Amino acid sequence: MMKRGILVIIMMISTLGLLSFNNSANDAKKTSFASYYHDKFNGRKTASGEVFSNASFTAANRTLPFGTKLKVTNLRTGKSVEVKINDRGPFHSSRALDLSKAAYKTIGDPNIGTMPIEYEIIEND
Repeated sequence: MMKRGILVIIMMISTLGLLSFNNSANDAKKTSFASYYHDKFNGRKTASGEVFSNASFTAANRTLPFGTKLKVTNLRTGKSVEVKINDRGPFHSSRALDLSKAAYKTIGDPNIGTMPIEYEIIEND
């Protein structure tokens, strides 16, 4: 009887403990690398159907839903920018994002083609 009571208490504590965690994958910060779009893509349609502009603050990611807003931080400089996902890519396994040139220039040096980044979802559409 005593063992059963202790087991029930342990199970209740475990269940309540699990419910108190907010372990959403969407809330997690992720680190990777980012590059930027070449000017030749200006005026072309993105995978979302929007027309691409290197002057806008947008990005490509392989899996995040279109319209998702991210905060992207350059790990070298600490500078951040907000972008909206409107395209698919990059198709290079070591990079998570392709940024528009405007977004890339805001936090990094376009003479250096990639930068280490941390990114997090700030809004889902």
